[in-house]
Amino acid sequence: MSLIDTQSEERSEHPLDTVERLAHLNDWSFERSGDDEIAVKVEGRWTSYDVAFTWLEGIEALHVACAFDLKIPERKRIEIADLMTRINEQLWVGHFDMWSETDVVMFRHSLMLTGGAAVTDNQCDALMNLSVDTCDRHYQAFQFVMWSGKSPVDALAATMFETVGEA
Repeated sequence: MSLIDTQSEERSEHPLDTVERLAHLNDWSFERSGDDEIAVKVEGRWTSYDVAFTWLEGIEALHVACAFDLKIPERKRIEIADLMTRINEQLWVGHFDMWSETDVVMFRHSLMLTGGAAVTDNQCDALMNLSVDTCDRHYQAFQFVMWSGKSPVDALAATMFETVGEA
């Protein structure tokens, strides 16, 4: 039940048109599979990411899901779930999730645009940067748990220190 009785205002532009424009400007590979979905391929620091933007008309939200190529085998699900919980405790916005149908790890976040609010180029850019930067920051922790046998605590500790400069 809404506390405010408002009618959704007509939008001057579909929110995904803004995302598509951003993809064009950055020369990102993308596919607009329908009016309410666009998939963008973006190169990160450690790997490439599949970033899906979805417009959810019913709740007036722009949802972003950023996935990387890491399919979790059954034997590692508990450790990866523990790692995601520990990472999520430290995030201010968005969260990591495991898509149960494919066992793929992804970062998810939504931007509420209620009342007909328009999304800006800067907001779309910020959503993309947030998604890719968050995945880049934690990518190695997932790799450490999957392939190096590190515990979630040790893997997260190994990736949380800040370095200055590059070698």
